[in-house]
Amino acid sequence: MKVALFVPCYIDLIYPEVAIATLELLEKYNVEVVVPLNQTCCGQPTANEGDQENSAKMEKIFAENFQDLDVDYIVGPAGSCVKQVKQHFDAIPQTDKVTAMRAKTIELVEFLVDVLKIKDFSSVSFPHTIAIHNSCSSIRGLGIASRSEWMEPRFNKTEQLLESIKDITIKHINRPDECCGFGGTFCVTDEAVSSKMGQDKVADYLHNGIEYVISPDMSCLMHQKGISDKQKTPLKFLHVAQVLNNGPF
Repeated sequence: MKVALFVPCYIDLIYPEVAIATLELLEKYNVEVVVPLNQTCCGQPTANEGDQENSAKMEKIFAENFQDLDVDYIVGPAGSCVKQVKQHFDAIPQTDKVTAMRAKTIELVEFLVDVLKIKDFSSVSFPHTIAIHNSCSSIRGLGIASRSEWMEPRFNKTEQLLESIKDITIKHINRPDECCGFGGTFCVTDEAVSSKMGQDKVADYLHNGIEYVISPDMSCLMHQKGISDKQKTPLKFLHVAQVLNNGPF
């Protein structure tokens, strides 16, 4: 199988270790990975603000990087960015190439569970107590976990990947799928509300004795880590790819 690695701009700039872990993890499972080096932002921040003119500029660059690649999938380690491409990438003309590119785009956890169908990570050891944070975009946009507000069968694809790891303890916090308050540009336009939501999330982790918060979305972890660090808590935050790959931490 051959995939293109979609590296969101904030991961490239702030958390390159997450991109490295994703690449190494895919290669461990004999996936051939190509990385378009001219990729930039997918346009999500401007799209969130209704700025279609500037979104179109970024979408055009994204399409130029990915639409002509001979790959089976375009894999991204960020639910909100993948959701943007799959569901809201409409500032540019929807040509056949663009439509096909969007259809091939998939979030990393989805790819591991639904495409590669990997169930056993018992070769990995992570002797810590963790909580899983799936972003709102991942849960309610991509469906990688069930929604607590819906009467539906309970599932959590991120937990399916982590539960076979040796020595790991997965604890369910009181409000596991409540929004952390990041919300992209929301944390700028509604700073006070965003901060309080993040503080509530951090308090929930501490109340339940969590050591590490593990998520498929570094944007949410960036927000929560900022609040945690300001409060000087012992909490640590990692992307799921880093844990599954056994580093880099």
